[in-house]
Amino acid sequence: MNPPKVNLSEKFSSFSDYWSPKIVGELNDSYVKLVKVKGEFIWHHHEKEDELFLVVSGRLLMRLRDGDVWINPGEFFIVPRGVEHMPVAAEEAHVLRLEPKTTLNTGNVRSERTVQELERI
Repeated sequence: MNPPKVNLSEKFSSFSDYWSPKIVGELNDSYVKLVKVKGEFIWHHHEKEDELFLVVSGRLLMRLRDGDVWINPGEFFIVPRGVEHMPVAAEEAHVLRLEPKTTLNTGNVRSERTVQELERI
């Protein structure tokens, strides 16, 4: 059986909601997720998981308590476990995330933005 090839443009065009990660693949004990972002998210951290943010299009500002990091298309940034962060995108950005299956999008915070059940696309 050949694994399916994933076209990121097609996957991103299949949804329009912001801050709601979609599963597009699995790698060992991790999910490959796509998410569209716009505006500010919330301050949070992850006790046990690192998070990789790869910007596919647009621009993402990762706010950290000790300084901000801009992530441009084709660049990625890893937020280490335990580091409080808040992603921000002035305009729509498309982001690929690679993180353990146990990672909740809002980490240690539960809010209306928490996505308990991720959609597979």
